[in-house]
Amino acid sequence: MFISESFRASCEFLGISLQPARKATGTDKPHVERMLGSVATMFAQYVSGYTGRSPEYRGRGIEDKAVWSLPELQDLLDQWLIIWQTRPHDGLRDPLHPGRAFSPNEKYAALTETAGYVPLALSAGDYIELLPATWRAVNAYGIKISRRVYDGKELNPLRMQHSGVISRKGLHEVHYDPYDISRVWVRDHWNGGWITVFWTQLHRVAAPFGELAWDHARKLMPAATEAELADAVQDLLTRAGQGPGDVPAAASAKRERRVAARTRAVSPSVPAGPEPEEEPAAEEHEGEADSGEAIIPMPIFDAFREAEKWR
Repeated sequence: MFISESFRASCEFLGISLQPARKATGTDKPHVERMLGSVATMFAQYVSGYTGRSPEYRGRGIEDKAVWSLPELQDLLDQWLIIWQTRPHDGLRDPLHPGRAFSPNEKYAALTETAGYVPLALSAGDYIELLPATWRAVNAYGIKISRRVYDGKELNPLRMQHSGVISRKGLHEVHYDPYDISRVWVRDHWNGGWITVFWTQLHRVAAPFGELAWDHARKLMPAATEAELADAVQDLLTRAGQGPGDVPAAASAKRERRVAARTRAVSPSVPAGPEPEEEPAAEEHEGEADSGEAIIPMPIFDAFREAEKWR
């Protein structure tokens, strides 16, 4: 299992004790392995497009059966988990009732009655704390991450200043969202709290996007400027809104279709307008006076056309 620095920091922040398992020793974490096995044999293998855990378990025509988007697949998994939580498990026993197997929900309820619990919702600062972190210098022009510049007047007290973190050579801690590169959060090591800083080229892109689309543009245009990369991502998002099938044929067409599809899946879609009502029957208008006023339908919001007004 890959354990990143962000994962370790999140465990430390939430007070979770991290116990590493030995390499290739599944018995060190049998409950985790059992859960993954249950998901594979009781859920994943029945989903269209399942490829199996190895080539020998791969079925025929898998590419033709992959019909689920990521949000749809997540919804199916959520429904399955709700049902699975009510299923009796032979490994869940109680010393006072050794002849009965409990479901995960029943066992959780029994443990809650014994130990109790305190419901505590995460604050906005908590969510920022759990995001991946990187360490950057606050320069005169702002902060640069993956050839993107983030800047704002809120950074003025930190420009060209030492953060006070000796172990990081005076760099500042910056948290970012891999699925939304529109802003980053800089920890204020002197006064506490977070400073929100926006991407300087945000006005060039109409819809939110993540690192996947940005990295794809960087690979296609390694020598491009930040503004040119932003325009390239805007073009990719436009095609993603129209559907992955509209990507032009080229050597990288397959890659672009995959990036466009994933970008479309994780980005919020523009809600469609209401369906037009059917024209009422002629007899329903009998006896009614014609006002002569034209009915003007309300327009559907188009993020890409709206972005043209910002430039």
